[in-house]
Amino acid sequence: MKSFDIPKFYKSPVISRIKNSRKVNDPRKKDYSPTLLDFGPVQFYIARHFGFCYGVKNAIEISYKAIEDNPDKRIYLLSEMIHNSEVNNDLKNRGVGFIMDTSGNEIINWSELKNDDVVIIPAFGTTLEIEKKLNEIGIDPLKYNTTCPFVEKVWNRAESLGRSDFTIVVHGKFRHEETRATFSHSKESAPTIIIRDMDETILLGKIISGETGINEFYKIFDGKYSDGFDPEVHLNRIGVVNQTTMLATETMAISEYLKNIMINKFGLQKINEHIADTKDTLCYATHDNQKATYGLLEQNADLAIVVGGYNSSNTSHLAELCEEKLPTYFISSSDKILSSKLISHFNYHDQSERVTENYLPEKEVIKIILTSGASCPDSIVDDVLQKILSYFETSKDIESVLLDID
Repeated sequence: MKSFDIPKFYKSPVISRIKNSRKVNDPRKKDYSPTLLDFGPVQFYIARHFGFCYGVKNAIEISYKAIEDNPDKRIYLLSEMIHNSEVNNDLKNRGVGFIMDTSGNEIINWSELKNDDVVIIPAFGTTLEIEKKLNEIGIDPLKYNTTCPFVEKVWNRAESLGRSDFTIVVHGKFRHEETRATFSHSKESAPTIIIRDMDETILLGKIISGETGINEFYKIFDGKYSDGFDPEVHLNRIGVVNQTTMLATETMAISEYLKNIMINKFGLQKINEHIADTKDTLCYATHDNQKATYGLLEQNADLAIVVGGYNSSNTSHLAELCEEKLPTYFISSSDKILSSKLISHFNYHDQSERVTENYLPEKEVIKIILTSGASCPDSIVDDVLQKILSYFETSKDIESVLLDID
């Protein structure tokens, strides 16, 4: 695995030590159980996998290199480089401008850009239309392209399926940058449709089976299909690919559901002619983080703290998994821990922030699950752990606890 040049302030002496220990003892990543840090009155279950993934490290390395390489030029990001405010704010503080917000709305007018400006493509990738616009200005969109290799793998698979006359079904959030980019690339080589979840999958399945009329397709999926999409023709051969930050289990369930629809319609013997096997498009990092979360949830904990950007899709999915079992607090940094009694946390269901009292139960030993999203620096997770520890005067010191896991 490639090593990356990441600024030291994103690293953590505590979390890095835990990760290194697990890497040495489980190099093939077969053990998804968490690491237990027993401080006496409070115990932390630390996820086996969390934090910066390969794609995020790659994007950070390229972005900071762009700043280093171009001290006298104007540098822009198309939009947030990753979904983490700490990282994006640091880039802003270093003079990097943002052309668009995460929804694609202009912050800086395209007419303000010059051909000697530097533009960084974020980890989510971008659309072919935006690449063309940058080329017309005279800016090379690929010079500092931080698109995650696993996102590009999805694009390449979609292109390959299109050449074999398959239609692409993208499991993703329609307005997410990555899904917009995937849709743009996919529709160049194949009819493409975006579905959000299993509910929309069931609706699509009813159209494929003929249970729902074709006219309903255009109402249900308005704006979510490529030009010239003909459901009577284009839903007979399909392949499911995903937005890499979606729940891998949900993508697999969607693909399996549609496979059964195709079996009922065309028969088992011809199934490979009607739905492609696309398991190879699932992001390993998202898969590992989610499996590690299931490992966390096997523990008898009192609460979960999930750390990451509030607009981070993969982080919200980790919070979603945790809240199915126990009280879960989705926070962006240690600043959200207001005291030992109060915590300000994000409710991704209604996109609101709320304050909860007495989040730490009154027990002799409190057990806390701790994890973070793929775009969250380890240093922020470290800050969260240490802030909570500060409320327990009789807790063991960190070094003695870490010696137990070495």
